[in-house]
Amino acid sequence: MQPRTLFRALAFAEAVTWTLLIAAMVMKYGFGQDALMGPAGGTHGFIFLSYAASTVFVGVNQKWKFSTIVLGLATAVIPYATIPFEKSMDKKGKLGGGWRLAPGGDQPSGFVEQVQAFILRRPVISVVGVLIAIVAVFSVLLYLGPPVQFS
Repeated sequence: MQPRTLFRALAFAEAVTWTLLIAAMVMKYGFGQDALMGPAGGTHGFIFLSYAASTVFVGVNQKWKFSTIVLGLATAVIPYATIPFEKSMDKKGKLGGGWRLAPGGDQPSGFVEQVQAFILRRPVISVVGVLIAIVAVFSVLLYLGPPVQFS
């Protein structure tokens, strides 16, 4: 999967899960039905973390400025903002090309690029590791509970 495909898929998934979360909140606060909050919140949380990880990963690969990566991360907090951000980056040509640190590609410079090169050169181990890390963060967040409890 190319950087553009990965980033586009997760930007879209983030927007879809915002829709599910908003619908669940309407059901809970508008109609007193909170059965959808757990699944919608959990799905959105998982995709949120996945989008954040992909933003950093693609940003490093594409040599985005640090401020651009931070802006990409911030768009996940605003409903549906990942879509215009993705479209803007694609239009500017900031999503083109393959994984530059993949086997046979550029030599990594610096710690972050070395980590990315390791991930790209050992995909099976890395995917398992990334999934374990996302599940661990997600589990801690679930344990801590929602940031704000509305009555």
